[in-house]
Amino acid sequence: MTITLSAIFLVLFFLIELFYFRIADRYNIIDKPNFRSSHSKITIRGGGIIFTIAMLLCFFAFDYSYPFFVLGLVIISSISFADDIKPISNRFRIICHFLAVSLLFYQVGLFQLPVYIVSIAFVMAIGIINAINFMDGINGLTGIYSFVTLLTLYYLDTNVAPGFVSRDLLITAILAVTVFMFFNLRTKAKSFAGDVGSVGIAFIMIFFMVSLMVASGKVTYLLLLLLYGLDTISTIVFRLVRKENIFEAHRSHFYQFLANEKRIPHPMVALGYAIIQLVFNALLVMLEPSLTWTITGVVLSGLLFVALRFALEGKRRLLLSGNQPSKA
Repeated sequence: MTITLSAIFLVLFFLIELFYFRIADRYNIIDKPNFRSSHSKITIRGGGIIFTIAMLLCFFAFDYSYPFFVLGLVIISSISFADDIKPISNRFRIICHFLAVSLLFYQVGLFQLPVYIVSIAFVMAIGIINAINFMDGINGLTGIYSFVTLLTLYYLDTNVAPGFVSRDLLITAILAVTVFMFFNLRTKAKSFAGDVGSVGIAFIMIFFMVSLMVASGKVTYLLLLLLYGLDTISTIVFRLVRKENIFEAHRSHFYQFLANEKRIPHPMVALGYAIIQLVFNALLVMLEPSLTWTITGVVLSGLLFVALRFALEGKRRLLLSGNQPSKA
């Protein structure tokens, strides 16, 4: 993609986002604060729809590449956008997620692998989609974290594993995230990603990462989402220890503690997560660790992260029931 075409796409995405804001305002597609929220004002929901729109435009502009991935993205984004407007049953949503991921796996040729590997991949893909959705709780976090991940993938496509995916598609995703960050990476966001945004960008990043892992044969590239994984898994474990329903809305994530209890501005928390993940990514690219060293690194990182949570949040908050905030 040329610089001129990139600039045109960037301007076009800005205009599309502004047009969506008018539609969302007219049809009351908004996010009202509740006890799980880390914001206090009504804000437009669904600004992350630009991610799916950008992929569709790229699909039509560049030789109709990756049709099954695009179809899966449309399915999973459509059900997520519908859920942003009116709650959808969990069963129907899971069916749509499974169908979308199946299309993604078919696109990258994953069904040629043994059944047990495909089964594990399904569990991990669905888990990652939900984890990224759960982590979309403060201004800027989804945007800047995705931006770092996509930039790393672009570097890998340029310097380490050339051609694992269309570079035009990568650049388009980066441009769409850039536009979204302009409206979201603020103390007072103009728009939130919504499920359509967090689930959509999760699906896009999974496609890129699975394509990379299939091309390179290295599962270690899952570490491109390490920090999200540490926050999500540790939070689930602590909630299970407190005998809470892990499927109910909550404010137990570490990033929520930093933003809500420590009163650190949302953009600063988001930037912190992005910088830490960028360090992980740099180490992954430079060291190219074996699977054994990767597992060792993940375990040590997990222990350090849990120790940090205990140091800042305290044993009582993390382990004892009835100590979570009940309102924003």
